[in-house]
Amino acid sequence: MKIYLISDNVDTHTGMRLVGVDGAVVHTLDELRVQLDKVISDEDIGIVLIMEKLSKQFPDIIKEIKLTRNLPLLVEIPDRHGTGRSKDFLTAYVREAIGVKLG
Repeated sequence: MKIYLISDNVDTHTGMRLVGVDGAVVHTLDELRVQLDKVISDEDIGIVLIMEKLSKQFPDIIKEIKLTRNLPLLVEIPDRHGTGRSKDFLTAYVREAIGVKLG
């Protein structure tokens, strides 16, 4: 099973290529759709790494794939500048999901 990267910047794409992960750089909704159609039709691709910025720019298409398909698994990753999430993202997520306050 392969991993594929859909990035919005060349630096992340280059870094992932150095460790053996193929991918593409996209900037528009049309480019994103082409790449997602490509990975969905390739049964060898099991995980798609997608930049958080792209998933926030085009949430509808990402949500649709997550809700309707088992594979590939879409995993949002931060770019080289870090995550766009707040510092207490994980604790807030747990608190919302199960109602338990950590720490």
